[in-house]
Amino acid sequence: MATEEGAAVSVDDIAYDALLEWVADEVAPYVGEGRVADYIPALANVPPDRFGMALATVDGHLYGVGDFQERFSLQSISKVFTLALVMAGDAGALRGRVGVEPSGNAFNSLIQLEYERGIPRNPFINAGALVVTDILQTQTGDAAGAVLDFLRAESGDHTVTIDGAVAASEGEHGDLNLALAHFMAAYGNIENPVDLTAEHYFRHCSIAMSCAETAMAALFLARHGVRTDGTRLLPVLGAKRVNALMMTCGAYDAAGDFAFRVGLPGKSGVGGGIVAVVPGRAALCVWSPALDPHGNSVAGVEALDRFSAATGWSVF
Repeated sequence: MATEEGAAVSVDDIAYDALLEWVADEVAPYVGEGRVADYIPALANVPPDRFGMALATVDGHLYGVGDFQERFSLQSISKVFTLALVMAGDAGALRGRVGVEPSGNAFNSLIQLEYERGIPRNPFINAGALVVTDILQTQTGDAAGAVLDFLRAESGDHTVTIDGAVAASEGEHGDLNLALAHFMAAYGNIENPVDLTAEHYFRHCSIAMSCAETAMAALFLARHGVRTDGTRLLPVLGAKRVNALMMTCGAYDAAGDFAFRVGLPGKSGVGGGIVAVVPGRAALCVWSPALDPHGNSVAGVEALDRFSAATGWSVF
């Protein structure tokens, strides 16, 4: 926590569980501020007053506060894992098919695709994630299943599953995502049948995990590409590139504000979760379903802001 002079206190001097309790108390006034992602009907009834936060350290310790064991819909957080799996299979497959620049537009915008002839700006906007899913489908034959298997292994919980109701809801109300995919297919940037790619995209976005499970699953990025079992998923350079994309593109069109306030690679999802990485130290996940106009959890951003300020943990 901060001293009276405002300097950060080393986390060596405090307990992680006490730190998380302090963060939860600090952000309590923000919990419920905003609105849930009601444009996906299956998410419309999620109570907005939930808050959970988990910290997983690189040596395997886990700490949490609030509703950190309650599962929520990962939504766009799943894009981090999809991207990592594609890079592990063949990073070169991304070349020429998806960019690495912030979009500056909404995550489901068609505008840039038209100007840039079907090449999405980055892997974390919906169009880019559809291309990444398409590549993973080609690589594995079961993109959503590959993501699910990876998350089960890294979280250590084989009950992690796809929420069928959320996946069905996304499919029934996914016309804009289908339009994005068809537009890219017209430029030859979707290889598999559009409906198949979209189905796997909806399914991996609908995986339900808790803050604890998500923080554990993201630890390979804090370990510079090394998985829970000690095997390497990505080379150090690959892990660095995923973290860099999270920093520059992970919070939709509010990525600059997130970097300014939090100073850590992060990826948000409209289910209310945000995962953040402290390279060499830890992975965090915070969840609170009420969103700001950009689609980021209001209380979640506040929590990570306070956490990074209190610890001094930042990539800057």
